[in-house]
Amino acid sequence: MLIEFSVSNFRSFSQPVILSLLATPLKEKDSRLNTDNLFEVNRLKLLRSAAIYGANASGKSNLVKAIGFMRRFVLDSATEFQSGEKIPVDRFRLSREARQKPAFFQIIFSLNGKRYRYGFELDEEQVHGEWLYQTVQRESLLFIREKDQYEVSTSFRREAPVKLQEMTRTNALFLSVMAQFNSPRAVELLNWFRKSLRVVSGLKDEFYAPYTMEQMEKDETFRRFAREMVRMADTGITDLSVKSEVLDSASFPAELRKLIQEIAEKEGKTPDELSIQTVETRHPVYEGETFVGSENFDIDEESDGTQKFFFLLGPLFYTLKKGNVLVIDELDARLHPSLTREIVRMFNSPETNPYNAQLIFATHDAGLLGECLLRRDQVWFTQKNRFGASELYSLAEMKERKDASYLKNYLAGRYGGIPLLGGLRPFVEEMLKHDTNTEAERSQ
Repeated sequence: MLIEFSVSNFRSFSQPVILSLLATPLKEKDSRLNTDNLFEVNRLKLLRSAAIYGANASGKSNLVKAIGFMRRFVLDSATEFQSGEKIPVDRFRLSREARQKPAFFQIIFSLNGKRYRYGFELDEEQVHGEWLYQTVQRESLLFIREKDQYEVSTSFRREAPVKLQEMTRTNALFLSVMAQFNSPRAVELLNWFRKSLRVVSGLKDEFYAPYTMEQMEKDETFRRFAREMVRMADTGITDLSVKSEVLDSASFPAELRKLIQEIAEKEGKTPDELSIQTVETRHPVYEGETFVGSENFDIDEESDGTQKFFFLLGPLFYTLKKGNVLVIDELDARLHPSLTREIVRMFNSPETNPYNAQLIFATHDAGLLGECLLRRDQVWFTQKNRFGASELYSLAEMKERKDASYLKNYLAGRYGGIPLLGGLRPFVEEMLKHDTNTEAERSQ
């Protein structure tokens, strides 16, 4: 379970910002939100979802990218980077002071009855600091690192011997190296990052479409779920099925055949055993008003919104099934607002989310604020200050009344997080007027 994420000096974030999934003591007018939208773990009350609003370029996507960067670096730093290789961290570039400081990432989460606080600081050249704390009844240090200097607790030394400290490159994380050498605690923590925390883009289906296709092929429960969800989404689709086509590598160019050969060898197969999976959709066919059969379509022939909704079902289903954390950028892109609301409702409901999965999503769908779906502490805003740096704050911090119209006040700019467009129309009007006058002068 995710409790808190912090970042600073990364992309548009200069100063530290904190996204907290801890529920505040605030009570909402709709009493259902005070019970359904929360769950308790280790005496902490956590939120099932959090929505991040903001104008374009305000920092919403950068917050998602920050979580994604931390996840990838934890998983890959020990295996994917060579000695001396640059770390692909994008620090804040609009401040000279920031150029002299490392980027900062920290995450607090609950796992197997314990709470962990893990973080690191780095720049493009090296990891400057790294720390891991554990809380059972009180917080205790497991290890802390400052460049190549380590302090390891007595209880943790068996898992973090000096030889692993010496083997940790300056551009790698100690936790990742420990996991590479099968430290039980480190393996457990990296598995949380790998399996329990997923970050996806609502604009780029290709990154999670293969996962959904794979589940469609091998998991009958998911196939039933996907068929019903797509059917009930009023897409006109009555059924889904997976179709496999064996690759005819002989008809491909030599370079492509070579690539297919390499892929086959990695999977322990021959090229002729490789196949491409596609999804077929089924639509009813009528003669007049009489149903006479069905017509099959490839998923690529469906609307962009239908494709996104289908491909997103894989991450959604397994997040709910396993009680994991799913972070989505631009959740509402290409989706009808009614579908977005149903996804949020699925996570906020104890009936459809019995394992306490969490959804964090960036969105422009202001309509969610008028649907009594979210508590004030579930609504977050990003906004840039006059120095070009993104700030992050919650509606709960604004001391808004529980009976206020959050939607109306947000659209009116009362909470910030919206673009200031007052000068657009006068500018266009003046430009067109000037252009008209110029053309008139030329014609004389």
